[in-house]
Amino acid sequence: MATVPTLTLNNGVEIPQLGFGVFQIPPDETVAATRTALEIGYRHIDTAQMYGNEKEVGQAVRESGLDRAEVFVTSKLNNNRLEREDILRSFDASLEALGFDQLDLFLIHWPLPAASDFVARWKVMEEIYAGGQVRAIGVSNFQPHHLRTLFGSSEVRPAVNQIEVHPFLVQDELRAFDADHEIVTEAWAPIARGKVNEDPVIRGVAEQVGKTPAQIALRWHVQRGDVVFPKSVTRSRVEENFDIFDFELDQQAMTAITALDRGERTGPNPDEFNYIPS
Repeated sequence: MATVPTLTLNNGVEIPQLGFGVFQIPPDETVAATRTALEIGYRHIDTAQMYGNEKEVGQAVRESGLDRAEVFVTSKLNNNRLEREDILRSFDASLEALGFDQLDLFLIHWPLPAASDFVARWKVMEEIYAGGQVRAIGVSNFQPHHLRTLFGSSEVRPAVNQIEVHPFLVQDELRAFDADHEIVTEAWAPIARGKVNEDPVIRGVAEQVGKTPAQIALRWHVQRGDVVFPKSVTRSRVEENFDIFDFELDQQAMTAITALDRGERTGPNPDEFNYIPS
């Protein structure tokens, strides 16, 4: 079994650089999918209140036979949790659903710039962190200007910024901003929802090194210092996504893949996304 490298967050907590994502995995499939990932060797699971499958993630961790401390679990605050008491209740509900005494990482899912006060929400996140029930707190989908606003009114620096990153949206400016402020970048949609499989440049690199296009893209992320958590419910694909630590991309390949950037999002623009579910 490969050893997954870890990154050290700005508070000293270590996070595995490769994880397993459960976005859009139905609850009735989440236990089996997560258990499969844990059997293969994943030790980092990324979920969210919005995904509706926290309970099943917790069940899978318990059924895996692994010690709870061996598995790093992230969840995210739902967009409809805006007021202090509601945020506190929702965090407690996440812990209860997961069956945990402590969460490893808790994120604000979206800034919702026109619909809410993300600084006020962050202050509640700081309160939760101070209480010791979460090892680290961070944000998701925050742009540099969102982060600057946060820095001016907060005491705790986000440990993580989880953003859309892939070869067609390399986000180098935002990633550099994160790095300059000791924030680890996590990449969601790391294989651009499968689009990397059809790209001729990535396919060419894959043929040269004897790997699949998805493995090439994930390896590109890891070498750039991103945390990634690809998703699949197919065991062979989950195994494939894990098998990225027995090779390295040379600088020519890294440069060629980075040059594929075309600013193409597969998800919403954080400056425009203000969806609050009922």
